[in-house]
Amino acid sequence: MSATRIDMEVNGVEVTFNVTPDAYNGFVNEMQPTNKVAPAHNFLMRTVASESRDALKELLELPGAGLDIATAVIEDYKPAVNICVGKRKPSAGD
Repeated sequence: MSATRIDMEVNGVEVTFNVTPDAYNGFVNEMQPTNKVAPAHNFLMRTVASESRDALKELLELPGAGLDIATAVIEDYKPAVNICVGKRKPSAGD
């Protein structure tokens, strides 16, 4: 699977990520109602370009940065999906 390159600037620092469908799906599967920080950190470390790894590690020391950065990466990676749900037609048993 090909990776989608995402370049961003965080606090004036250039960081590059290479996100694949497997990395995205792994992140979503790891998310739990009581555990969001570790999956975000793991996702970022799995997808960061090698030349950006040290910069990302420093950024992840800032409180809440992991969730904020992961959210920005996901928003850029995931395409917009328009969903329209119509009313269900009653069946004979309703």
